[in-house]
Amino acid sequence: MEQENLHSLREQVARQAQLRSRERSLKSQLPALKAREEELAAARSKEQTDVDKLEGGSLKAYFLRFTGGLEDRLDQERAEAAQAAVRHDMVCRELASVQADLESAQAELASLAGCEERYRAALEEKARQLQNAGGPMGERLRELEARTRGLTGQLRELREALEAGETARATADRIRSSLDSAEGWGTWDLLGGGLLTDLAKHDHLDEAQRQVETLQVQLRRFRTELADVEIQADMQVGIDGFLRFADFFFDGLFADWAVLDHIHDAQQQVEGTRDQIDSVLIRLRTMEQDTVRELTEVEAERERLLTQG
Repeated sequence: MEQENLHSLREQVARQAQLRSRERSLKSQLPALKAREEELAAARSKEQTDVDKLEGGSLKAYFLRFTGGLEDRLDQERAEAAQAAVRHDMVCRELASVQADLESAQAELASLAGCEERYRAALEEKARQLQNAGGPMGERLRELEARTRGLTGQLRELREALEAGETARATADRIRSSLDSAEGWGTWDLLGGGLLTDLAKHDHLDEAQRQVETLQVQLRRFRTELADVEIQADMQVGIDGFLRFADFFFDGLFADWAVLDHIHDAQQQVEGTRDQIDSVLIRLRTMEQDTVRELTEVEAERERLLTQG
């Protein structure tokens, strides 16, 4: 009986997932259908108004009657009004069908509310019973639960490291943008720019300096997050290497504000730093994907053990 209840709950969870997917699809269809219905309703109203004017003795109808073309024009307008009505009726039926399907899906979803929680609770109860009973299955369940905890922790650490790295990369992009602007103003300065040009160049360099200070903090946080990740030694060396970036930047660029060569050197250094961040992020994303895949496999095996029989 307990096993039958577990299978029933599992089917409910699967059905709930199907219904949620259907609900999303139906909701996504509604805006375009509603806009189309409004468009065709306006066209239908316009065509019917044209017919009403001709049938009601408007000045245009009087002129057409006088010239002998009223009946032909009325036939044409009535045909166009009929076509507009058909198109509008079709989209109204389609819209009503989608709304009805959506209401049906939502009603069934409401009847399944809480099935996921009940299913998980039933699984956990069976797992507890099997582990208490001992034996090969209980031991395997304990191994899988331990692996799940380890993978979940690793996934959390990877995502924290990814967040730190992406934040640092965004700051490096802003530094590069400020340096590019400073380079542009510096080039213009060499071509005869005046005080305003020089002030604009220095403003961008000041902003670059502020961002470099921010980046240095972010890079250290990135390294700290990576210390929690089981990762190859050469990556750690790479992180240590680009932490020297700010020292180079301050010594090279801001010792002499007016020399474009220093700006060019700083641009290359920023690019190098960003490339190193990217290489680490690529490897972290690969590790994240591998961890998610393994975690999914472990959870699937645990669920199979608990629902078999």
